[in-house]
Formats: sequence, structure tokens, C-alpha cells
Amino acid sequence: MIISYKKLWKLLIDKDMMKKELAEKANVSSASIAKLGRNENVNTDILLRICTALECDFSDIMEIVNDDK
Repeated sequence: MIISYKKLWKLLIDKDMMKKELAEKANVSSASIAKLGRNENVNTDILLRICTALECDFSDIMEIVNDDK
């Protein structure tokens, strides 16, 4: 099982927001945004900042999916 942030990228498309804008609005580094893009682990504080900036819940930006490698 892995965490997927595809929901976050879809939400950004729906809000017509670029990753750079999200980083500025949520006050997170571009390195953290890059980690999210690679479905890597990030601190829950970063996820909370993103949810606050986008006015959403954790389940709106991430999900657990099967890791079928």
C-alpha cells in the first residue's frame, strides 16, 4: 500500500492553480511539492498547511492505493 496524491493534482486543476501558487499560498517549499509529485512521505504539518490553503480535508488530497509492482 502506498499513498497517492493524484487527488491533490486534480484539485489544483479544478481550482486552476499551479504548483508554485500552492507552495506560496500554503507556505511550503518547492522540495515538499516535488516529494508529493513523487508520492513520497511528507510531514503531516505540510499536509495540514496544504489542506488549510485549499480549504479541504486530507481525504480530498490523498488516498491509499495498492502497490502492484
